Amino acid sequence: MDKGVQGKLIEQQEKIERKFQGIGKGKYARILKMAKKPDGNEYTKVVMIAGVGIILLGMLGFAIYYIMTIVF
Repeated sequence: MDKGVQGKLIEQQEKIERKFQGIGKGKYARILKMAKKPDGNEYTKVVMIAGVGIILLGMLGFAIYYIMTIVF
């Protein structure tokens, strides 16, 4: 018996829902339970550290480029 398009869509939707039912259980449950929204001070520290890292990588890349233009 042919299910038709609607039957296939319902079956696919149920398959997707079964996959996501266990998202709060298993190996990721502890991480999701511990996760929290950072406060202002914590957010500022993360932004500062990421910014310094980006600047250092940019300076390193520029230094390598500059050395390569002088040598070659």
